[in-house]
Amino acid sequence: MSPFRPGIRTRRTATALLGAVALTVLGATAALADPQGWVPAGTSRVDSLSGGEGLASFDDGSLVYRGLGTIPLTLRLAGWNHVGDPDTARGDVFDAYQGGDDATSKMFAVTTPDGRRYQYAHPLDAGEKLNNSFAAVSPDAQWLVSGEWGDQSRLQVFPAPLLNPSTPATGGTLPQAGQITLDHPVRDIQGCDFVTARQLVCASDDAATDLWPDARPLLRVDLPHALDGSQVTGHVTDLGPLPQQSVCTGTFETEGVDYDPQAGILRAQVISPGACKINTTVYAYRQSGS
Repeated sequence: MSPFRPGIRTRRTATALLGAVALTVLGATAALADPQGWVPAGTSRVDSLSGGEGLASFDDGSLVYRGLGTIPLTLRLAGWNHVGDPDTARGDVFDAYQGGDDATSKMFAVTTPDGRRYQYAHPLDAGEKLNNSFAAVSPDAQWLVSGEWGDQSRLQVFPAPLLNPSTPATGGTLPQAGQITLDHPVRDIQGCDFVTARQLVCASDDAATDLWPDARPLLRVDLPHALDGSQVTGHVTDLGPLPQQSVCTGTFETEGVDYDPQAGILRAQVISPGACKINTTVYAYRQSGS
């Protein structure tokens, strides 16, 4: 049984964890890729069912994972059948949910440290896709960034549910604020997280195509200023591909990404192909020179 139970925090550790789903090997970095500006800091593995959709770190260094198996039954029965890459802010967990192909809205759920969950529904705007791949909260805890699937030239920006005073205190409707227009199109973004108030790192599930020469790259999005709810243009840089290493052959899938500012650790998830997809590999990096 996975030690990463739905909704349970897990401590960062440099020792082997019991169970088949969480083997952390800090320092075993020789085979890892080296994205621009980042150096490998180790690997770990989690059960894909309970941790393969994303991860997020708390200020105390603990981690929370999300997977299809962590969707609460009440939300699943309400039609929210997919959860994306989460984030945390001020102790709260922010989850991105989407429904089926006929969905007319997407939903962000905020879970407080005492277990209360508030739901914020966003009715789809004209031309908006139903996908809700991730939630990334700005360092000032006032704005939430999310993204759609496929080829995109934007990231969406919302007032941060619960924490931004413009949002309802106990859940409700969430309007879209000014978006981040990207100066280079991206494809199949699975997760983003803030490294600084003016910089995000995103994980793309894009194969090597005309958009980017690297398969499943990490991308950096630089902003001219911190988000303030107005429209802003982001400059996109390809940091290089995430590793695709497995005893199984086939198509890998990039998933969530998290930056832990307290430890200075960037983590990105890759699901192995074939029979190995039951496990998700988490690659950890530190910034060069740190």
